[in-house]
Amino acid sequence: MNIVHTPLAGCFVIESQVFGDARGSFMESYNKEKFPVDVHFVQDNQSISQKGVLRGLHFQKGEHAQAKLVRVIRGEVLDVAVDIRPNSETFGQHFSIVLNDKNNKQLFVPRGFAHGFAVLKDDTIFAYKCDNFWNKEAESGIMYNDLDIAIDWMLSEDEILLSDKDKILPTLKSLSL
Repeated sequence: MNIVHTPLAGCFVIESQVFGDARGSFMESYNKEKFPVDVHFVQDNQSISQKGVLRGLHFQKGEHAQAKLVRVIRGEVLDVAVDIRPNSETFGQHFSIVLNDKNNKQLFVPRGFAHGFAVLKDDTIFAYKCDNFWNKEAESGIMYNDLDIAIDWMLSEDEILLSDKDKILPTLKSLSL
């Protein structure tokens, strides 16, 4: 397991070794003893989406904040983490990475970050672990096209498919964190 630190403190990429032979391949996707931070995952989630679907930018507020370990099982996404920790030197900055079933990279998104992804290939399976349970009253988010964050989602505006909830999310400046 190779850990690659991002410019955002606490957010890092995991490059797992994949072992392959004539039968296929094997990869250890998570090992608590090798994981570089002490985190207790309690929930696994998975979505299947078509190209153009954009999910995010989401986060859980207060005591329900979540750290996530995200990866792609099939397909490809542009995965984005935005630092929303008010006292952070990188507040409002984002990190993005292409995750797919070829590079097998994973992204650890710590608590205090908004997270989202844009699906770049049809029938993409996206999976993630959370260290806290989802709570409807604590859910929040930031508009995907917030000009102050300026994320290049690698899709044209007419390709992007949003949920009704994601269409009305506020900007980062209008949030009370």
